[in-house]
Amino acid sequence: MRQKKKDPLCQVREQLEQEIERLQQSLETVNSNFDNVSDPDLVDSYIYELNALSFRYKYLLRQMRELH
Repeated sequence: MRQKKKDPLCQVREQLEQEIERLQQSLETVNSNFDNVSDPDLVDSYIYELNALSFRYKYLLRQMRELH
């Protein structure tokens, strides 16, 4: 029995969805960590990490919109 190949656009969409889901989980983890630290250096590092993840998340959402 032959497997039907997925449409390349569908594959890209699935990859984006998976990456978006991973980023959502990372954002939740970093937010939780941020809420539980008091050391100024750790606070700064989590702020930078949250910003970086947020920019990546926005980028992936924009890519997803462009596919539709």
